[in-house]
Amino acid sequence: MPPIRGHAGSGQAFVAVALADTGTGIAPEVLEHIFEPFFTTKEVGKGTGLGLSQVFGFAKQSGGNVDVSTVVGEGTVFTLYLPEVKAEKTKEPAKEEAVDLILEKGKRRVLVVEDNLEVGKFANQILQDLGYETVWATNAEEALDLAGPDAMAFDAVFSDVVMPGISGIALAKELRRRRENLPVVLTSGYSEELAHSGHEGFEFLSKPYSADQVSRVLSRAIVRTG
Repeated sequence: MPPIRGHAGSGQAFVAVALADTGTGIAPEVLEHIFEPFFTTKEVGKGTGLGLSQVFGFAKQSGGNVDVSTVVGEGTVFTLYLPEVKAEKTKEPAKEEAVDLILEKGKRRVLVVEDNLEVGKFANQILQDLGYETVWATNAEEALDLAGPDAMAFDAVFSDVVMPGISGIALAKELRRRRENLPVVLTSGYSEELAHSGHEGFEFLSKPYSADQVSRVLSRAIVRTG
């Protein structure tokens, strides 16, 4: 793997997957920002800026990287580098992994609360792929109506923090007032400080997130409050 954007290269064996297009290319002033979370050149409501940042995060966590070469007016080539590894022997799931599998196979109902349409679709799809039944609310007021006076309509809540009107934290507090042991996971991409101290003791997941991260944090929330 060659050095990429100031990151050191590596002489170990890598698999390289390249994807090329014949589009308009990427302007230099845009190119330096394309892997930043929430950066997008699309209109408001048309894109989240999470796609490339998730690809980059996945590659780096795996010990690889993503390279990009582009010519304005001609097209772009993205190359994903992932380290080769030896096939692992089949093993029994660890205790934590087994808990995830049990929870995901059950038809548990999760209320997704997200005002951004693209992020909401993304979260909804992840949870459904994990085996959960989902209902999606686009604001906290709608979520409170769906949850009901005793918040027994759902097995867990997966909510954004920063929303118009009632915030995700205020929503979580009201739901816990209605039902003390309701599992709640809060998510946001706006503040490092929020991730450490501002989520009021609820389970918290930073954006952008992966399906594996959603699985583990939601399973953990259900186990702890169950």
